[in-house]
Amino acid sequence: MTGFGKSEAVCGSKKIVVEIKTLNSKQLDVSMKLPPELRSFEMDYRNEVAQRLQRGKIDVVVNISDTNALRCPKINADVVDGYVKQISSIAEKYEFVDLFPKDWASMLYKMPGVFDMDETALDDNFVAIVKKTVVDTIAVVDDFRTTEGAVLKKDFLKRVDLILNYLTEVETHENDRHRTIRDRLTKNLSEITTSGQYDENRLEQELIFYLEKLDITEEKVRLRKHCDYFYETIDEEGAGRKLGFISQEMGREINTLGSKANHAEIQRLVVKMKDELEKIKEQLANIL
Repeated sequence: MTGFGKSEAVCGSKKIVVEIKTLNSKQLDVSMKLPPELRSFEMDYRNEVAQRLQRGKIDVVVNISDTNALRCPKINADVVDGYVKQISSIAEKYEFVDLFPKDWASMLYKMPGVFDMDETALDDNFVAIVKKTVVDTIAVVDDFRTTEGAVLKKDFLKRVDLILNYLTEVETHENDRHRTIRDRLTKNLSEITTSGQYDENRLEQELIFYLEKLDITEEKVRLRKHCDYFYETIDEEGAGRKLGFISQEMGREINTLGSKANHAEIQRLVVKMKDELEKIKEQLANIL
């Protein structure tokens, strides 16, 4: 499910900003962008995210800035000098001079070891505050997704209600459907007999056969039960996958209704039920 959260904290002269953005996805896919001094804690943060958010494409960004200019990371001139000499030597030896960027600084600043990090940034208090800020941001995202989930729940219930309403409309066409089938069979039998007469007992047998074959009573009963089960399950913890399975069963009954209908108005109602069910399925793939 989609969500966004941002939290800030201060530890001494350092400002900690954590942002988490989530997008819909069937699986858990966590991407983390951490400052170098916090990379050793990445798995710890990933576990926190996985435990609370469970599913989605999740981007976590942690930024650390220092308001005290004297304590900002220092450029290690010796390391830079070493990189420049090595790169120059290699470029000259292999005639790569024209291939190297003119803006050497932008390339050098990305090389490991160029910046000397403030070791005091890794004290226990700082690490604890960073983790707390991450956890607080996860909570904000979780609240955001909970609010969105309430909106989705309302939408799900509305669409299941519509499916049941369409099913009730189907029942109003049942008598007309049976009459249409009987008239069609009678007409066909009259056309294929030379005298215009036919065996009424045989007609009754054929009608019984076709009505049993085209009877949709079981499908209607099962579809209602599946809808009731959907209502019962929607408030369960982690009901997303179960609701997905229930919607598949609902689709199976609706498809069978359509294949058996042989009636224009019923077919129209079946199409409407399918449309509502597809809208449900699109969102179910994204909830927990």
